[in-house]
Amino acid sequence: MALESKYNAKSVEDKWYGYWMENDFFHSEVDEREPYTIVIPPPNVTGVLHMGHMLNNTLQDVLIRRARLKGYNACWVPGTDHASIATEAKVVGKLKEQGIQKFDLTREQFLEHAWEWTHKHGGIILEQLKKLGASCDWERTKFTMDNDLSASVIKVFVDLYRKGHVYRGYRMVNWDPQAKTTLSDEEVIYEEKQGNLYYLQYAIEGSSEFVTIATTRPETIMGDTAVCVNPHDERYAHLKGKRAIVPICNRSVPIIVDEYVTMDFGTGCLKVTPAHDENDKMLGDKYQLEVIDIFNDDATLNHFGMHYEGKDRFAVRKEIVKELESLGVVTKVEQHINKVGTSERTGAVIEPKLSDQWFLSMKDLAKPALDAVLNKEINLVPEKFVNTYRHWMENVRDWNISRQLWWGQQIPAYYYGVAKDDFVVAENASEALELARSKSGNAALLESDLKQDPDVLDTWFSSWLWPISVFNGILEPDNKEINYYYPTNDLVTAPEILFFWVARMIIAGYEYRNEKPFQNVYLTGIVRDKQRRKMSKSLGNSPDPIDLMEVYGADGVRVGMLLSSPAGNDLMFDEDLCKQGSSFVTKIWNAYRLIDGWEISNSVEVAESSKIAIEWYQHKFQKVLSEIEDHYGKYRISDALMATYKLIWDDFCSWFLEMVKPAYGSPIAQSTYDAVIAILEDNLKLLHPFVPFISEEIWQQITPRSPKEALIISTWPVMTDFNEQIIKEFDFAGEVISGIRAIRKDKNISFKEEISLSVMNAEKASVDFDVVIAKLGNISKINYITEKLDGALTFRVKSNEYFIPVGGAIDVEAEIATLEQELKYTEGFLRSVQIKLKNERFVNSAPEQVVAMERQKEADALAKIQTLKSSLAGLK
Repeated sequence: MALESKYNAKSVEDKWYGYWMENDFFHSEVDEREPYTIVIPPPNVTGVLHMGHMLNNTLQDVLIRRARLKGYNACWVPGTDHASIATEAKVVGKLKEQGIQKFDLTREQFLEHAWEWTHKHGGIILEQLKKLGASCDWERTKFTMDNDLSASVIKVFVDLYRKGHVYRGYRMVNWDPQAKTTLSDEEVIYEEKQGNLYYLQYAIEGSSEFVTIATTRPETIMGDTAVCVNPHDERYAHLKGKRAIVPICNRSVPIIVDEYVTMDFGTGCLKVTPAHDENDKMLGDKYQLEVIDIFNDDATLNHFGMHYEGKDRFAVRKEIVKELESLGVVTKVEQHINKVGTSERTGAVIEPKLSDQWFLSMKDLAKPALDAVLNKEINLVPEKFVNTYRHWMENVRDWNISRQLWWGQQIPAYYYGVAKDDFVVAENASEALELARSKSGNAALLESDLKQDPDVLDTWFSSWLWPISVFNGILEPDNKEINYYYPTNDLVTAPEILFFWVARMIIAGYEYRNEKPFQNVYLTGIVRDKQRRKMSKSLGNSPDPIDLMEVYGADGVRVGMLLSSPAGNDLMFDEDLCKQGSSFVTKIWNAYRLIDGWEISNSVEVAESSKIAIEWYQHKFQKVLSEIEDHYGKYRISDALMATYKLIWDDFCSWFLEMVKPAYGSPIAQSTYDAVIAILEDNLKLLHPFVPFISEEIWQQITPRSPKEALIISTWPVMTDFNEQIIKEFDFAGEVISGIRAIRKDKNISFKEEISLSVMNAEKASVDFDVVIAKLGNISKINYITEKLDGALTFRVKSNEYFIPVGGAIDVEAEIATLEQELKYTEGFLRSVQIKLKNERFVNSAPEQVVAMERQKEADALAKIQTLKSSLAGLK
């Protein structure tokens, strides 16, 4: 059946993805082969595919498909993350639309809604990944709230508590007033924002004197419980031991002295609000100050806010400044750049808040994970991230792991009394009851007397176990799968979660397997638009990946994503890259159509040009294969693609096929055809990781194949020695052919018209490719001469000079005039370049590459002048 003239991406993609799934090519089981394992960075269960996912998962699929071809037992575990904050926010929003408030429901009722939402919207992203061609082992799909994964999280929490690493503490935490939960330090993004510095007068008690403080947050003055000055600040030495009156609430507070205060910031006089600033809390603890929390959980003011009760903190800021101005205590207002913490999840401005929370002590746990990266047991690619990783791990803070949410793994702490320490930690209620009876000495305690902590664990506390828990390595630490697939090989993820996720997985790996979780971490860049802006829905600059695949095909988009995405560097995405990817796919298709259209004969002799072409391409293929293997080994996936792209587009399509294709209407020798097909099949193997669909389509079109012979499970080409000399000889011949074609084009000499070629072979170039030069240049005869040929057009390749007799093909006089004009222009251009290069100031001060460019211009101009003079000499 004749091939379609136009490649139909949609039908091909649907056909072969279904075929791969039907034949279980993605599925892995423990066997005698060496495993190659990747665990997917689990996207949010209710998320949809965006450009970052496209890049990340294309890279993973390239790695897993190549590993499969190289004979590894390739296992790519997919799954999703329950995303506590994001998912709960969506469920709360949906309930609000129905007129239901979260706290109108019991926890169980709310979770029913959350599971319903998850089942309805969850997993869409995994289906979208199938459109991309992701060859995940879908039978292994995991969800961080699966029963076994949740049980693993609870077991780990209990274990770490019993080891003394998990503790409960009353600490200053990052409070997200929109999500109404705490966040870890890593979930807070600090942004510089323009604000104001307000100078306020506090009266000195029993005096007509005032002290002026400077604050960026006047709305918190109702929480002030002291004023602090530096003990070395002579301006305030007389105030030591006195008291100040806080405006509006008229609270009398002590004036304390501490070196924490910077004398030259603001007025050198600090208002102390222990409930709403971490540094103020330290002062409060040191001087046993009263702690007054003025905020509700949604950052509105509570009863301590007096007449501002119930109003939002930012609205109060504006109103309280007006009131303070009316009282005459605002002396001045200055503009001030301030670093403001915002929630990584909701974007809300973080409120420092004192709260009882659960923490994981990190310092001791982090050491093996730091050593693993510094000692190269785990490789970060690119290596520039090692210093960033080291800085974070050496300065790691305890991890706040509790969240004030209902969606997630509920903390397995059970309270049995009213005292602060009246709780036990256990994997289930029955075990908790035994522990509570023992700890309290009350044998009459019942399970109904226990109250489980209402908070859930941070989502990252489940995903940090991901490489272990997906193989059930926590609940069954010696099962055959964890022993076979762990440690995994490569992790592909974004640098922004290097600490959220990667570092913590490494910590968990050493704590629970005494082994690294993966060998290599490939850190992708951020996908940006042409203006270098991060892609986002709000900017409207993020195309829908599904729409892109509809237009350019999955293979085209995969190539487009990888054409400019070196590890760790941001990708400047341009839809034209997908267009370029689609053009590449079309080029591959048209190349096969050309081959498929040839008539084959056992009776015709093999052309000499075909013999040398086949020999050259086989060596060229091996050279490029060695380069590609080097790129893969260094995780330069973009470079591996570019080397493959050039091999196929330039060497195979533009040169090789032209060298071997039979003359119009003539057949090709069977042995030549067989060699071309063998070369094509090797090409398809290199192409398959990047463009899986079209490569499988052509592979299956070549000859009928059984499922065991599918390309996806074929064998990666074997590297062999290659002859660099024959490659160099063809490169030289290629320049000769390009020179001939340039003259034909410039002088409008039809390709159908045979011409002769004379050569002064000063380079002593090999004559092996003369048959190729003759075929691709339509040369009737190649003559080797020792004297220049008169009346001929000429060009040079290195020191060789080539002559094409003019004959009646062109108007000699007109050609001489054209060449003389071009010579005059080139000589003028050369003079301008040489004047610049004689300028010592330019040569010494200009960047090295700029000077090098000018020298190259000089060399090119000199060579061109020599060629033009030779051409003129031949014509005169």
